[in-house]
Amino acid sequence: MTTLFDLFDETTPLTGRLAMGIEYDGTHYRGFQRLSHSASVQWSLEKALSRVAATAVRVHASGRTDSGVHATRQIIHFDSPVPRSEKSWIFGANTHLPKDISVRWVAPVPDDFHSRLSALARRYRYLLINQLNRPVLERANVTWCRDPLDVDAMNRAAQALVGEHDFSSFRAAGCRSNTPWRHMHFLEVKRHGPLVVVDIQGNAFLHHMIRNIVGALVSVGRGTQDEAWIERLLALKNRRKGDATAPACGLHFVDSRYDEAFALPQEPLGPNLLAFTGEWSGERAIPDSRMVRLRRGRPRQLTHPEKERTP
Repeated sequence: MTTLFDLFDETTPLTGRLAMGIEYDGTHYRGFQRLSHSASVQWSLEKALSRVAATAVRVHASGRTDSGVHATRQIIHFDSPVPRSEKSWIFGANTHLPKDISVRWVAPVPDDFHSRLSALARRYRYLLINQLNRPVLERANVTWCRDPLDVDAMNRAAQALVGEHDFSSFRAAGCRSNTPWRHMHFLEVKRHGPLVVVDIQGNAFLHHMIRNIVGALVSVGRGTQDEAWIERLLALKNRRKGDATAPACGLHFVDSRYDEAFALPQEPLGPNLLAFTGEWSGERAIPDSRMVRLRRGRPRQLTHPEKERTP
């Protein structure tokens, strides 16, 4: 496990395939993925890393994100065209990145590592500020809800989504995934003073899936829907029967999990508003499934273009 103050090595050259941990405020970006018509996190990273390498660098990410969604542990990988030290990659990239994107760490990985196809689980936290007055200091990374929320009712209702299900009722109309089936590892709703946190982990997520789940859970918390609403909505398998989509600003990509053999650095789970919980990446066990067994045992190579989108 790393600490918060490990020094970066500045003498050993890193070559071959490298993984990086990335943090970003998504407020001013149209998501992570590179776009021809708008600013993206991927474009900024590739530009910065290419400056460090003095040649073109192409990165791949553990998941795509929508406009306005934040990340505290987005994992990317790239094949280093030149040797650079750990310190050079991190400090060099951060020198050329805008203030709302930061490289947290870099680590060598085997050639069969792929940030998306090797991922066993992805975890998000959705933050709601539940108070009468609108927030100020947190306004860019939480969603304000002025109506009192019954968090216990929300948590009980959410348990209907745990396990492997058809999440058609929670996918966006434009979702391009080939299948609506996903395996939800856990879904917890907790209150910490005015903060209400929806903590969710699964093997993957459909377009807008988490934000649609949160929108439905808020209806339960407000009392406009009963606790069985989530289970009924899941069974309908129809997005047109669904609830509101929660705003993007409250959603944070906080972890992407891989086989322990890759030995990626561990760090406190974000965002920093939740640092008091003390949980670090990798502390929770990943439920066994066919996909997990497959990805732990097969070569991890990109065989087809990215087709799925995360929220």
